[in-house]
Amino acid sequence: MTTKPILIVAGEPYSVFLEIYLKSLKEKKIKKLKNPIILICSKKLLVKQMNKLKYKYKIIDVTKSNLNIKELTNKKINLINVNFRLKKTFDKISNKSKPYIENCINIALSIIKKNNIKILINGPISKKHFLQKKFLGMTEYFAQKTNSKGKEVMLIYNKDLAVCPLTTHLPLKKIFKKITKNKIIKHVSTIHNFYKYYFKKKVKIGITGLNPHCETTDKFSEDEKIIKPAVKKLKSKGIKIKGPYAADTIFLKNNLNRFDVIFGMYHDQVLTPIKTLYGFNAINITLGLPFLRITPDHGTNNLMIGKNLSSPISLIEAINFAKKIS
Repeated sequence: MTTKPILIVAGEPYSVFLEIYLKSLKEKKIKKLKNPIILICSKKLLVKQMNKLKYKYKIIDVTKSNLNIKELTNKKINLINVNFRLKKTFDKISNKSKPYIENCINIALSIIKKNNIKILINGPISKKHFLQKKFLGMTEYFAQKTNSKGKEVMLIYNKDLAVCPLTTHLPLKKIFKKITKNKIIKHVSTIHNFYKYYFKKKVKIGITGLNPHCETTDKFSEDEKIIKPAVKKLKSKGIKIKGPYAADTIFLKNNLNRFDVIFGMYHDQVLTPIKTLYGFNAINITLGLPFLRITPDHGTNNLMIGKNLSSPISLIEAINFAKKIS
């Protein structure tokens, strides 16, 4: 295939995702994409939610065994149907959706492997009900599914600034043992290679400390004994990185102009500031897999389902990014 499709796994059936997907199809840029978007989800669910939300799109069935994409456009919905038993058009999220979501993901991974596709977009998935405490998050789940465990890196990307947490969805009390020099070096190197390959640029990275003001009264300082030696090693490899900086000042406006990426030690240390700065105008990219896995930077938002009030901005960003680098 010369023109690669953009695969989208709809994710949690009872989330706001299908609503924002239907809204995204109204965008002129999306309609004109040469890369056909192929949605993987339940046709029955899609039709029911589409009717309730009062959208009208023609659906084209695409078989998962033969991706003949030459005649597909984004003026219609290109769908790979996956069976899902539903009683209600909109409902509460539960464990019952787990086999359906897993089936959708397995179909997508099979298509990716068979057709050498380099990008997968997935809608939000309830970690509580789908992962059932077996994985920290979907980043780790996809790493396990693709034999990439230990290589996965979460990058929350905005064209002006991206952030990366060294540890993802860990309770705070467990973070300290997971911060190592080798892990920092591996993660930062992956980010450096991503920007070099896809954007042809030498990314500028600022790294935070772990402790407030990069100081501690304890005998062992992670900032001095782990983070600083990692930064020194990364600099010796030609990577543009500075720090560690105090996390409470690195996101000040004057500092933001100095970096393309801010690399933090744990989830909320960097995700809270970027969401404050950009809202949902960012996407979650998993690096380190055989492909780039992209997801809109919002959750399932089950409380808003069926209200037709959710913003499609993050999904549109994800699709545009996929088109840009495909």
